[in-house]
Amino acid sequence: MDKYKAKSNKRTIPLIPLRGLSIFPYMVIHFDVGRDKSVNALEEAMVNDSLVFLTSQKEAKIDMPTEDDFYEVGTICKIKQMLKLPGDTIRVLVEGINRAKVREVLQDDPFFEVEVEELVYESEIQSDKEMKAMMRLVMDNFEEYVKASDNLSSEILVSISEITEPGRLADVISSYIQLNPEDKQKVLEAFNPYKRLEVLHIMLEEEIEVLEIEEEINSRVKDQINKVQKEYYLKEQIKAIQKELGQEEGLDAEVDDYIEQIENINMPEEVKEKSIKEAERLRRLSPSSAETGVIRNYLEWIIELPWDIQTKDKLDIKKSRKILDNDHYGLKDVKERILEYLAIRKLAKNMKGPILCLVGPPGVGKTSIAKSIARAMNRKFVRMSLGGVRDEAEIRGHRRTYVGAIPGRIISSIKKSGSKNPVFLFDEIDKLNSDFRGDPASALLEVLDPEQNNTFTDNFLEVPFDLSKVLFLTTANSLNTIPRPLLDRMEVIRISGYTEDEKIEIAKKYLVSKQRKEHGLTEKNISISDNTLASIIEDYTREAGVRELDRNIANVMRKAAKRIVEEKIKSVKVNKRTLSKYLGTPKYRRNETKRNDQIGIATGLAWTAVGGETLSIEVTPMPGKGKLQLTGKLGDVMKESAMAGISYIRSKTKELEIDEKFHSNRDIHIHVPEGAIPKDGPSAGITMATAVISALSNVPVNGDVAMTGEITLRGRVLPIGGVKEKVLAANRLGIKKVLLPWDNKKDFDEVPDKVKKNIDFVFVKTMDEVLEHALVEEKKDDN
Repeated sequence: MDKYKAKSNKRTIPLIPLRGLSIFPYMVIHFDVGRDKSVNALEEAMVNDSLVFLTSQKEAKIDMPTEDDFYEVGTICKIKQMLKLPGDTIRVLVEGINRAKVREVLQDDPFFEVEVEELVYESEIQSDKEMKAMMRLVMDNFEEYVKASDNLSSEILVSISEITEPGRLADVISSYIQLNPEDKQKVLEAFNPYKRLEVLHIMLEEEIEVLEIEEEINSRVKDQINKVQKEYYLKEQIKAIQKELGQEEGLDAEVDDYIEQIENINMPEEVKEKSIKEAERLRRLSPSSAETGVIRNYLEWIIELPWDIQTKDKLDIKKSRKILDNDHYGLKDVKERILEYLAIRKLAKNMKGPILCLVGPPGVGKTSIAKSIARAMNRKFVRMSLGGVRDEAEIRGHRRTYVGAIPGRIISSIKKSGSKNPVFLFDEIDKLNSDFRGDPASALLEVLDPEQNNTFTDNFLEVPFDLSKVLFLTTANSLNTIPRPLLDRMEVIRISGYTEDEKIEIAKKYLVSKQRKEHGLTEKNISISDNTLASIIEDYTREAGVRELDRNIANVMRKAAKRIVEEKIKSVKVNKRTLSKYLGTPKYRRNETKRNDQIGIATGLAWTAVGGETLSIEVTPMPGKGKLQLTGKLGDVMKESAMAGISYIRSKTKELEIDEKFHSNRDIHIHVPEGAIPKDGPSAGITMATAVISALSNVPVNGDVAMTGEITLRGRVLPIGGVKEKVLAANRLGIKKVLLPWDNKKDFDEVPDKVKKNIDFVFVKTMDEVLEHALVEEKKDDN
């Protein structure tokens, strides 16, 4: 129930709907009238008592409103003045009298005529304490609003402070503040003065809060603008000073150039943001600061890296095969694997590249085939030698805090290649070392993992670089020294040594022409026959690869060139008879390996990092107390193989016709010549056992037989590795028969056909079969 009394009064009056305008009592305002109905309502009002009812339209865009399109509550106004403007528009000056509510629309044509009810509250209600408190609150709000607003003068407060009527106070204040039409309507609809003040108080509080936020935003923007203007002014001054000093290209121009270059490179957003941030930091530094050089170096590295540059792969399998065949003789497995990769790349464009590890003895063409792969794929080629690398920073780079810091050799090589997808060769990966500076092999784990290397982060750059497009190749002589996690990431392709026939073909097709060109000679100047090449291979080299052969051919070329210049002759023919004049006395002879059948000496076959080798194992029994002595720098595994062989012999003394007490009355000395070279592995087991049996039984070992295999305590012969390399070593030395473990039959396909014709291969399961082929049948009497 309303605690304040009001008088009700009804009257009939013309109505004009206003668009976007609200009028309060006590408010004097002018507006323009143009609609026919509104003009007719004005004329009707002027004929009577000059009173008109003004209310707001709900939607300002409606041109011909009906009774549902305007609010019921509006203001009864007195028309003070009318002025006709050009274009049938009338400007009206009105004064608000009192608010009223439409009770009934009496007519809507030719103008709106309505019956309204107005409520007039008694003026004594301002004596109520609650009302006084509310009036004071609203006044305080309005004062705060005026202070926060730039649109109102403080003089308004003087005139409003003199108002004592609460309703009038609310209406006058409402006319000054900026409210949206809906909020103004809420104030207008509050007939109760207290309620009207309460609604206004809430609205003022909200408006003050909004004004404070606006002021805060404006202040922040102004400070920012002032800062920018200040910086611009100072920069212009610096430029003017630099111009006067003849230094027009200052640090700012340099930084702007860096930023422009960075913006033009298609690099990851993370990299771009960090690079621009570093460039802006350079702008803030003093030109004389030591750090400017560090940042310049960093930005230049970022800009010069091939973030968005890559070569287009050639995926023509036939042409690629032709290139590989032209560059290298043999190496069938490697070539086929590369061609498989190219075929899959053609079908699956986004396939991640394999990490190929080429393993084989020196001089077989591991490094050069990597170059051929790059040529076949139309990619750039970069090589990084890992031999002796001990510092992890070689891989990952140094942090910028170090003086003279640079990126690691991987990023450096990528930059040098100018492409983000080169063929990248890690040469001699088995020669990596580690010390207090870190473990480079562990740093390579990320690089050589296709699942991780798309975000490789160099310590110097501190941002990820995508290495997933790079085709990584590695080379090694042996897999034994490569850490197992690193080896697990690579696909191993073994490259065996060459036969003599293959070496002759390689020399004819590649080495002779290469050395001839390097020494300034032509085919007319020098000719080397196939027999001569065979003699060089047989008499002057003993290797798995062709590096020593290449050096000997170069030696021949040098001496031939000297003769041509010194003796003024046009051509030189090098044949088998005259070869010693160029290369000296032969270093090796095939018949050197042709030994007589000897007691206690057996020929074994071993695999080393430089290819296959033969081992001449010697055994001498002596009177003693059963002591076993092993010399020749043998490893633990080889020593254990010798002990296993002795135990087998002790268990078979009767069958072997050996003194049962040899283990207690005789010492046995096993020696492997070339004692300076470390030797290890179980594959010499049957060779040592054969030599011991021969020495104890006085039965000679066939000098034309070589063998390899691991021995067990029961005399079984177990399989070994490196069959092809070992067989090639035996072939080089003219061995006629080779004993291999039965389980190594699966590796026999790797052996070249010509070698199969030269050597008689016997696959054995037990030591009994070994002795059957190794020992000479005729026994010799003890001396």
